[in-house]
Parts: sequence; C-alpha cells; structure tokens
Amino acid sequence: MTDPTAEAWPGTAPRRRRGGSRPRRARPPAGHLGLEVLRPGRRGLRATLGSSTITLGGLLKHLAHVEDCHFARLWLGSPVGAPWDAVDGCSAPDRDHRSAAEDTPEALHTLWRGAVARSRAVVDEALGAGGLDQLGACTTRSGERPDLRRVLLDLVEEYARHAGHADLIRASVDGLTGEDPPR
Repeated sequence: MTDPTAEAWPGTAPRRRRGGSRPRRARPPAGHLGLEVLRPGRRGLRATLGSSTITLGGLLKHLAHVEDCHFARLWLGSPVGAPWDAVDGCSAPDRDHRSAAEDTPEALHTLWRGAVARSRAVVDEALGAGGLDQLGACTTRSGERPDLRRVLLDLVEEYARHAGHADLIRASVDGLTGEDPPR
C-alpha cells in the first residue's frame, strides 16, 4: 500500500493526473532487475513465476484493508476500525496476506464487500460536499494533504497492481485470467 507519509502529493491538477502513472512508467516491469538480466543467453526473458506466498484470499483481504485505510486514514484522518485495529501494521506488514488462510472464502468476500461499501459511502459524501479537489485530513511529512482525486487514484493503482498478481495466481490454478468466465 502507498505510504501517505513518504511522498508528497503534487499540487496542480495536471501534475496529479500524471503523478499516478509516473512511478509505473519510470520503470518497466523488469526494469528493477537491470537490462543485463534480459540479454540473450541470460535467463531473464525466459524466467517463469516460481512459488509465492501471495494467495487470492490474501489479495482480497489486503484490498479490503486498503479500502478501509485509504478512506479512514488518508481522507477522514481517523483510526482504521476492526479487524485492522487489532494488529500493528508496522510490526506485521503482511498480516492481511498470511491471516487470510484462517478465513473462509465467504468471510473474505464479506469483509471486502463491506470495505468497498464504506469507501463508496465516504466518497459519495465527499463528492456531495465539494468534489475531487477538496483536501483530506492526512498530512504528509512535508506538510501536504491529498485531495480526493489523489486518494482515488492511489486506490486505482493499488487495484491495478494486484489485478496482475491475481491473474498470475488464477492462471496457475485453472489456466484462466482476468475476465475469463469460470469453466
């Protein structure tokens, strides 16, 4: 999840719109590995996804947490409620992913749907009270506050990042990805 205290929110509307894509465009998917790993004779271009601890349940629980965090902390400036308040996120940053194995698929789906409903209610109220340019309650270390547009863009970016993970996991389970219908 994006750390709201680590980065500043650009000030002008055009800069905010470009800001969400800038980190992704600055580094191509394999860019952090360096070009050397992609050269002929190296394994980089032919490497496949190995084992991972990320699960579809973990992603769903993580996205529920992100929904609640973005609007409680960043927008409203309030503590994140249950079940997230029971665990210190700094001491257990991957708790969402690991603890999902203890939950049923129905419980995870209910948790996520509830978080989305809370987020939608907050966004609807905010839009009715002033639109996308109004500032949220969170203040960065540099003293800037995100506007509603930035909070929503960060949420879209989080979903986009994890949709790719979900596609890879789904393909490993049943060969389908994205919007492929279940078999």
